[in-house]
Amino acid sequence: MYRLYILILCFLLPAVLLAQDSPREVRAAWVATIGGIDWPKTAATDAYSRKRQQNEFCLMLDQLQQAGINTILLQTRVRATTIYPSAIEPWEGVLTGSSGKAPGYDPLQFAIDECHRRGMECHAWVVTIPIGKWRSAGCAKIRKTHPKLVRRIGDEGYLNPEAEGTADYVAKICREITANYDIDGIHLDYIRYPDGWRIRVNRNIARENITKIVRAVHHAVKSVKPWVKMSCAPVGKYSDLSRYSSRGWNAHDKVCQDVELWMRTGLMDQIYPMMYFRGNQFYPFALDWQEMSHGCTVVPGLGIYFLSPKEGNWTIDEVERQLLVLRHHGMSHSFYRARFLTDNTQGLYDWVTRYYNRDITLPPPMLHVPESATIPEAPHDVVVKHYSKGDLIEWTPGDAPYYNIYANGELVAARLTDSRCYFEHQMPKAVSYEVRAMDRYGRESLLPDVAGDVQRLPVITSPHLSYPLITGNDQLLNIDIPNTLDADYLAFESLTGQIISVVDFTRAPIDISHLPDGVYVVKSVGRKDTTHRLGMFAKKTDNK
Repeated sequence: MYRLYILILCFLLPAVLLAQDSPREVRAAWVATIGGIDWPKTAATDAYSRKRQQNEFCLMLDQLQQAGINTILLQTRVRATTIYPSAIEPWEGVLTGSSGKAPGYDPLQFAIDECHRRGMECHAWVVTIPIGKWRSAGCAKIRKTHPKLVRRIGDEGYLNPEAEGTADYVAKICREITANYDIDGIHLDYIRYPDGWRIRVNRNIARENITKIVRAVHHAVKSVKPWVKMSCAPVGKYSDLSRYSSRGWNAHDKVCQDVELWMRTGLMDQIYPMMYFRGNQFYPFALDWQEMSHGCTVVPGLGIYFLSPKEGNWTIDEVERQLLVLRHHGMSHSFYRARFLTDNTQGLYDWVTRYYNRDITLPPPMLHVPESATIPEAPHDVVVKHYSKGDLIEWTPGDAPYYNIYANGELVAARLTDSRCYFEHQMPKAVSYEVRAMDRYGRESLLPDVAGDVQRLPVITSPHLSYPLITGNDQLLNIDIPNTLDADYLAFESLTGQIISVVDFTRAPIDISHLPDGVYVVKSVGRKDTTHRLGMFAKKTDNK
């Protein structure tokens, strides 16, 4: 029965989900710096290579932005090494090719600035327990400064989750990042007992050992900046389900991650379970995370690396189905890793960019907000200036850090820090713009200032045709289409390219009474799925 339910969803959801506004959701990508597998590819040894390293990051961000990604999880602490000048641990060697050597700039600060410039959140991905090869620079330094915190398994070093002082040490790293950078989140990875560790204590005590680290980090971060989001990447299955086994690998029982407690008590704002599975090892366990979330944002991590022939034998329909089901159940998504998305593995980038994430959206507002934090005041005096090649929106800002712009109710610009925004594409003068202030917790002002009323456009002529193309009123639309133009259907799209409605085209006039008020682009759809832009019109129902 469960498989039948998933099959029905996979057939019915695409048409529904791709034709409606996406809700607020996290759309994330992990950017791994270990070994430069995502970034950087170039070692920064001089001014030229430093600039090339920075350009690589910017190009990747541009691609991710086009794919609708709004959250970057950047590996900041790698293996007891960092991509920023730390007073605690040495530089990560991938930046320059030499461990402990500075690259001549601050990569974390650069990354945060570039993410924010694109309206994206930047979260510091902190690998907690593993500290690298036993003789590596990071591990060697901790063995020298905090020898009682380190355990060896094979040739690898690990922080001991049972040692007194481990929680404070990890919290100190996270406090350093939070205090020195305008980071949007602290993302804990490998916050669990290591592979190969023989857990000799009671499992409840073992879970409390890990929770102690989480609790210490939470206090360190929130005491400095309460708006910084706490998140983690737990093992992909929380525990065995009544009908489905986790096959001996789960968060709660195997590696002692008490994630339900962390969500219930507010220690986590978001979770990114590493759900690199498919079929019955994915769907029921994803729903299990959502059911126990207690309002925490659930962002399942998808193993898109399995789309690569070198990594696995997945086909793109596996990932498409997972994404569709997640959105249907109100969950967000994260891609592991960025490179497998930007490389357009099996066409995934094209599908995500053109269809699934074709609009932009904001991450959900934070659930846990201090009582002293007030809703931001709306901006004032919004002015729109129409030019031949674009629209300029200006406003008087308040004390909010960010501003979002909506055109006819649809988000078109997010997390702006300036008090003006220019759209290079030309929008019709009948667009109604809203500018909403947003605080660091993701909450928007309640009463946005509105500029411009949606007005009826009686006649719109196509630049390629010399005759009036579209006329009408609030209920009916007349469209003159030449006989040479193949047209079986008409598609009504929003200004951001979302299909709002498709109707059979037999003869004019066309009934548009079902359309909500707004500005629409009209396209013809022919027998061979060819489309032609016919023009635009605005609908506004008169208040009577």
